[in-house]
Amino acid sequence: MATQPLLEVDGLTKHFPVTEGVFLSRQVGSVKAVDGISFEIHPGETLALVGESGCGKTTTAKLILGLERPTAGRVLLRGKDVHRLQGEDYRQYRMDVQAVFQDPWSSLNPRIRVGDLIAEALVVNQRLPKQEVKDRVAQLLQEVGLSPDQANNYPHEFSGGQRQRIAIAAALVSNPKLIVLDEPVSALDVSIRAQIMNLLKDIQREHQVSYLLIAHDLATTRYMADKIAVMYLGKIVEYGDTEEVFDNPLHPYTQALLSAALPSHPDVHREEIILHGEPPSPLNPPPGCNFHTRCPFKVGDICEGERPTLKQVDGKNHWVACYIH
Repeated sequence: MATQPLLEVDGLTKHFPVTEGVFLSRQVGSVKAVDGISFEIHPGETLALVGESGCGKTTTAKLILGLERPTAGRVLLRGKDVHRLQGEDYRQYRMDVQAVFQDPWSSLNPRIRVGDLIAEALVVNQRLPKQEVKDRVAQLLQEVGLSPDQANNYPHEFSGGQRQRIAIAAALVSNPKLIVLDEPVSALDVSIRAQIMNLLKDIQREHQVSYLLIAHDLATTRYMADKIAVMYLGKIVEYGDTEEVFDNPLHPYTQALLSAALPSHPDVHREEIILHGEPPSPLNPPPGCNFHTRCPFKVGDICEGERPTLKQVDGKNHWVACYIH
């Protein structure tokens, strides 16, 4: 029997208004940062959002974290619309959904001791005895590979990898159900990335926490994610089980992304797909398929007509928005 989704994103849309004028400003358009996307994340599962800069990944993360309000659509956590929560329900949501950001150098307050940084979510949302908070901080520091004695140190006394471990401990302190990982290893030395990825996988097994992984690096995505959603210009163009999408990419944009990534072995040869031109402006996306202006396989007028929707492929958990398929 399939488990109920922890997180459901249904038709999520975020358009930012564009105005001109100073005193008598008027709206002249809108930037379609996220344009009607839907996906699910189940308990203990990792979904990766991938795509080039500006495709809407980070805006999607902000909508799920409640840092932006949607223009349309819903974000449901255990069946409740997170943008309509109030009172106790909202407080519980703030504990259930946490984030680990890309840059461990700027995501931690340099004036606050590490122990207080980690404990912040407990202090703000729960009235616990000081000793219980201290014990929880010590436990989490050990769990992420640091010493409880380091709770009194300041962030500048740690390396980049250690800082990211502290950020992970801070995200875990409230026993969240979902953690948004926004490029969690891209700012770290290559030698440390594997350690942090393994730590995140160990934590997921131990706590059955779900991850929404925002990533550029496809090797990180393949190692970490159970499912993958490929975004282009605010829309999901391909979605499915990670291994299925990597082994059998169907959308021309996904094929181009994978062809540009380093192969898993030096002896593996694959044809590189060169995309010509720049991505269209999200202020004025093209009609029909957003990708047709750069697609090497465009089929006549159909790709410039109606916008394609995600269709399931051969009964598999693999969906693609492309008229070729």
